[in-house]
Amino acid sequence: MESVHRARLVVTNPDGSVRYGFGDYAAPMLPRSATKPMQAIAMLEAGLDLDGHLLALAAASHLGEPFHIEGVREILASAGRSERDLQNTPDFPLDETARIDWIRAGRGREPIAMNCSGKHAAMLRTCVRAGLDTPSYLNPRHPLQTRIREVVGRFADETPTVPSVDGCGAPVFGTSLTGLARSYGRIASATSGPAAAVAAAFRAHPEYPSGSTQPERLLHDAVPGLVCKGGAEASIAAGLADGTGIALKMADGMGRGRIELFVAVLRALGIDAPGMAPLATTPVLGHGEPVGVVRAVPLSLS
Repeated sequence: MESVHRARLVVTNPDGSVRYGFGDYAAPMLPRSATKPMQAIAMLEAGLDLDGHLLALAAASHLGEPFHIEGVREILASAGRSERDLQNTPDFPLDETARIDWIRAGRGREPIAMNCSGKHAAMLRTCVRAGLDTPSYLNPRHPLQTRIREVVGRFADETPTVPSVDGCGAPVFGTSLTGLARSYGRIASATSGPAAAVAAAFRAHPEYPSGSTQPERLLHDAVPGLVCKGGAEASIAAGLADGTGIALKMADGMGRGRIELFVAVLRALGIDAPGMAPLATTPVLGHGEPVGVVRAVPLSLS
């Protein structure tokens, strides 16, 4: 054994109570992009009129694949806005092929290529639809951001922490892992309203919230009814159709082992779809050949 990556995790029951927890799952943490489904719910409540793949893109950490970029442009155009109005951090596409093509085309780091551009485009469209100021849409005191904070607190059943700044420049509100898991259980089990719309968008278009090859997309394909989203600093959360919530965060914030542990949690809950198998372990390569493996320790939730 060469390296050990520790985590804290929690599983919540459909009523929001804790079924199983490991580590300090009650401590405040920043869900980062795992907050995006709640942000999208807040936007819908404020008047956003997206659905389907564009709603999934509004809650995305996308890879900058061509269909992601075109979707962001569609959201902006429908709001009468352009790429110049995006205030998120400039970046290259995360997908390797898309990034190479982008650079070969002579383009540098741009806001639209950054993985949060769908969310920012949707925030602009929400402001236009609701008659809110657009230049200040990232101010924590902006009406849209205060609504997002209220929605985060309502779904987590907690008082969110004061805002910090996410990597894209948007405010991010802290909750506990318990609150994050509880939120996803409520979204995944929703039968009507904005939460149900976001859940339906994720399930129908799993390549939009993440990317064509991302583990989250594969998990959506493998597990019926799942709603799943990762976040920076190695967090990931999911809800099951029955209202069960799951949230975990790797202690080192680096991400290795996150998906393997998440699959172990699903299996401990009695879920073992065939499509999960490729995510249960990850090979460690030496000179291009497998010489080791990343795997989760045996896990029991009894």
